[in-house]
Amino acid sequence: MSSSPQVADNLLFVEQQLALLPKQRPCLVVLPECFACFGGGDKLLLEIAEPLGRGPIQQKLKQLAKHYGIWFVAGSLPIVCSSKENRDPNKFTASCLLINDQGETVTEYQKIHLFDVQIADNTGTYLESRYTHPGSQLAVIDTPFGTLGLAVCYDIRFAGMFAAMQQIAQLDILALPAAFTFKTGQAHWQALLTARAIENQCYLVAANQTGTHRNKRQTYGHSCIISPWGEKLLELPQNTGMIHAPIDHHLLADIRANMPVYQHNTFRSHLV
Repeated sequence: MSSSPQVADNLLFVEQQLALLPKQRPCLVVLPECFACFGGGDKLLLEIAEPLGRGPIQQKLKQLAKHYGIWFVAGSLPIVCSSKENRDPNKFTASCLLINDQGETVTEYQKIHLFDVQIADNTGTYLESRYTHPGSQLAVIDTPFGTLGLAVCYDIRFAGMFAAMQQIAQLDILALPAAFTFKTGQAHWQALLTARAIENQCYLVAANQTGTHRNKRQTYGHSCIISPWGEKLLELPQNTGMIHAPIDHHLLADIRANMPVYQHNTFRSHLV
């Protein structure tokens, strides 16, 4: 996707793509970070933030999931912070929702690592923490596709996070919605994705924003699906659209039987 600040336009694009899906079910659809609104700045995200379980964006996603009989990894969308949780009500969480084919929210992952960095590009200074509250819980879920782990964008740089996921359960699929910048994407996107797939012996599905957005922010694209052996199965270089591939559970089993790194691993990771 190359999302704009217009929520209705972005949701229409999602629906148009869903109409092109192959007929096989079950089907897991991964949307990019900030799929519903991007390029208008973080303050705009605060304005459209919704309470968890309510709001027009979540309702539309649930309707689409049920209508098309799919599971959604709903990129990230802003969920309002509650003062009851001792959080700043003027901030939101960058929440990745997993929605099942009955239109039910199965789990919420709140992005843990926030993008507060300096990049030599059109934006220069990124300060995600200005309006975003970091999460503190990992998301590892049993699904019809296997064990699924959720992460968002900048999380991919922190290998210990995925090692900690593996302590919960061995991952079969890792879903990564992202809005990786063009500059950092050129340098590191493919290397990071491939490393995480190989280290964790799992499929990795990375859905990234692409293009130059209204606020001149540049994202890298190159959404892709990577095998547990580190092979790039499919890629969407810089255009918008959809890619899809089946999960081969026999391949997963063979790789893990021949090189049982999950059993051999003697290190443990935890959130600090």
